[in-house]
Amino acid sequence: MTEALNANTGKQYQQYTPSFADYWDDLVGWESRLAREGAFYNRLIGSHGAHKVVDIAAGTGVNAVSLAKAGFEVTAVDGSENMLAKARENAQQYGVQFADSRAADWLELDKTLGTEQYDALVCLGNSFTHLFDHEDRRTALRAMFRVLRPGGMAIIDQRNYDDMLDNGYSSKHTYCYTGDGVDVGPAELHRTLAKFEYVFKDGARFQLNMYPLRQDYLTHLLEDAGFINVERYGDLQKPYCRSDVDFVQQVAFRPAE
Repeated sequence: MTEALNANTGKQYQQYTPSFADYWDDLVGWESRLAREGAFYNRLIGSHGAHKVVDIAAGTGVNAVSLAKAGFEVTAVDGSENMLAKARENAQQYGVQFADSRAADWLELDKTLGTEQYDALVCLGNSFTHLFDHEDRRTALRAMFRVLRPGGMAIIDQRNYDDMLDNGYSSKHTYCYTGDGVDVGPAELHRTLAKFEYVFKDGARFQLNMYPLRQDYLTHLLEDAGFINVERYGDLQKPYCRSDVDFVQQVAFRPAE
């Protein structure tokens, strides 16, 4: 991981130390994620006719591996080389190969990956909330827009911060982070910060700082970046109750030209 990757984005990638990356798979809960989320995203992306997909928040690879197993040509991207190393290991373990894997800063995603390269882009696991600056979010989404081919699909998944900010934190731990024996919750939560703490079975403890994005604000950002036909799912379903889901998925499209 280089300092250049962190210069514009609050050094969020430095939160993923080698030791945290080693624990991350325990948090993710691979088998339940592959069974539940994999089926949803693979079906959704496949129904759009996509073939070439980029996962820009690959982490240790659960979604990228799932997409590769389903037959998509997958590029795995993350800001943390530590996480990408684990993603490559996991891909090998599951018997799949990525078309490419590389570290990239979202603000320069189109410079790193090229323009109009992908049929679909996914940014899952609450990852987009790592950006704390409004202009950085706008820049990142415009870069995402540019790496998509005309008619391409983008999917962004995040925690339901509206409910957390308005009603307090609760979680069914059914989606996204489903590992056994891991205690997850906010150590600090207010309008401008969601500091989540992860405590593992052996007592290991890590924290991540995230920005609590509201759903309507993210939809506005997507439309501001040029995306159209934004749809939302709650815990992989629609319609959904805004106060009764843990995660929200927003699906948007680059206009066909």
